[in-house]
Amino acid sequence: MSSTPQNRYKADLREFRFLMFEQFGLGELLGKAPYDAWGRDEIDMVLEESYKFACEVTGPLNAVGDREGCRIEGGRVKTPTGFADAWDKLREAGWKALAVDPEYDGQGAPKMLWCAVEEFLCGSNPAFNMYPGLAHGAGEVIEHFGTARQKKLFVHALFHGKWGGTMCLTEPQAGSDVGAARTAAKRLGDGRYEITGTKIYISGGDHDMAENVVHLVLARVDGAPPGTKGLSLFIVPRIRVNDDGSLGEDNDVTVPSIEHKMCINGSATCVLNFGDNGKCIGELVGEAENVGIQQMFMMMNGARIGVGLQGVSVASAAYLSALDYAKDRKQGAPITNWKDPTAPRVAIIEHADVRRMLLEMKARVEGPRALIAKLAYHGDCINALKGKDDAAAAYHQGQVDLLVPLVKAYSTDQAFKVTELAIQTHGGAGYIQDYPVEQACRDSKIFSIYEGTNHIQAMDLVGRKLPQNGGANLQAFLGDIGKFIAENEGHAKLGPLVKELASAHGAVASTAMRLLGWFQSGKMLMVPLAANRVLEMMSELACGWLLLDAARIAHQKLETLAADAPDRAFYEGKVHVASYFVKNILPHAKLGAEILGHEDTSPVDISDAAFAGV
Repeated sequence: MSSTPQNRYKADLREFRFLMFEQFGLGELLGKAPYDAWGRDEIDMVLEESYKFACEVTGPLNAVGDREGCRIEGGRVKTPTGFADAWDKLREAGWKALAVDPEYDGQGAPKMLWCAVEEFLCGSNPAFNMYPGLAHGAGEVIEHFGTARQKKLFVHALFHGKWGGTMCLTEPQAGSDVGAARTAAKRLGDGRYEITGTKIYISGGDHDMAENVVHLVLARVDGAPPGTKGLSLFIVPRIRVNDDGSLGEDNDVTVPSIEHKMCINGSATCVLNFGDNGKCIGELVGEAENVGIQQMFMMMNGARIGVGLQGVSVASAAYLSALDYAKDRKQGAPITNWKDPTAPRVAIIEHADVRRMLLEMKARVEGPRALIAKLAYHGDCINALKGKDDAAAAYHQGQVDLLVPLVKAYSTDQAFKVTELAIQTHGGAGYIQDYPVEQACRDSKIFSIYEGTNHIQAMDLVGRKLPQNGGANLQAFLGDIGKFIAENEGHAKLGPLVKELASAHGAVASTAMRLLGWFQSGKMLMVPLAANRVLEMMSELACGWLLLDAARIAHQKLETLAADAPDRAFYEGKVHVASYFVKNILPHAKLGAEILGHEDTSPVDISDAAFAGV
């Protein structure tokens, strides 16, 4: 491998333009408040320039970060070679402030465009992008819940990369059980609190790229109730911030160690100690105690969407790498001449099973990407309708709430499957560092674990999101798909595929009723046993719907295009990927309903001793 860092990231910009302007109609929102400064030309410019940035700045550092990792020097985290320079260039380019409100010197871009840019940054270097992503999330929490003084001191600095930021939830004894947190906050009587405790697995917990890191820390004030209801959220900067925004003295936040991980090595995963010397000072986000978990959920939900984006971005990059390799690598004769030892070797993309793997990857990338685009479109509609049509805005908000766990869990599960298939497509070459897919596979595994494991997402879906608003959000989701089915089941080309979608639609609807029955009849053990499968079924239904909708659009375009038109191949790809997904992946939704009908309790019926006799 060359000693000069090489970019190995690639994206298909045509795909993003299709989602924005052909499938989801972003153009209808542009030129009007709050997107009156945005038009097609501005969108295209941002796509081109942000992709160029990803290929020239962050992409070449992806393998560098993986090989070098982070280390502690003099009590501070030292990031890999080139990361600090990339941070400065990112600040200068302003890509992380793209969707920030102009009040904080942002560009107020649509969320659909933000998702595209985030995919470039994540896909080119997921470890690096975690640092500014977390800072942005911390800024959003303070922007939403903070006092006027806090907004003035922290929000602009976090949004624009002057300071880093984190979310500090996990503790050694608690893990995902956040309510078991022991980090303490002692009132000092002047609005400040003394913070003591230890947090673990803190992504971006310290680094040398920004002059300060602002931690959002969940802690329990003296006398607060047990569990999550007694948690408060505190702003705890590594270096104290004076009222004029200048930096003061050290705030007694130390980094005793960083984790040595399977991957995302360029992202420092820190153990943080607060108040070892009794000098760590924090202030409440806002002014109320015991509302920390509600405040933190805003950052966590944003992070969950971001992790779903990470999944799609890494999976897409791995798929496109595998596609390039398959077009270039010559091995084996065609199946029609497999017995002829003199037959010429062909590129492996000509072999049927390689083509199957490529189309499987394409389907498992484009389905979740469309799901994320749909969520982002709902978000853009909320912004456009706010204060104008509250009922319509409420519908879109309900769909965002419903889709967040699907986006986080399904997209990240698919990422690991896609990157594994990318290695398989490369064969033995995929297992070595000469090609990027082995790192992509290692990177992608963490996505299904952090920001709430995917089972936590599934339990959130079945326990909170399906019953939300009396089930109205789910009914609207199923209603949207039902409307698509009614309008397209007679389609000359797609009709049979739409009927398969209708079968999956019925399976999901009946499963929702089965869940309700379990809740009402007290069969609560069935709920966690079924939750992951229910989330997967809903996600497959949603992706099948969105891919078929894209195929419907593609058929319309193909009818008008000349045989040699450059876009024909793109639209044909949309048709084929929808067909593959509906015939090979969507049937799992119907099978899932059948499996849940057995009400199998074997995992809870088996004794501990029966798992293994050792």
